Amino acid sequence: MPENATPQLKDPELYDELRSNGASKQKAARISNAAASRGRKAVGAKGGESGSYDDWTVDELKKRAKEIGLTGFSHKRKAELISELRNS
Repeated sequence: MPENATPQLKDPELYDELRSNGASKQKAARISNAAASRGRKAVGAKGGESGSYDDWTVDELKKRAKEIGLTGFSHKRKAELISELRNS
């Protein structure tokens, strides 16, 4: 991808729906683009289900934040960590 190019959403309506349901920006973009190219039914049949961040412990949330490169999470509360993970 050229350095100054911006990624394009292939299904912005699905992206917005996923974001309003709490999906992260990356996850919503990945799902909406896959659904646009392969069809929503095919993408839905393939996918699994991950647990809600609400069910994770604070230590698990901090570990995930570190994995994806977030910073400044060590003194955050659980709700703040969840919000940052969903909006990253």
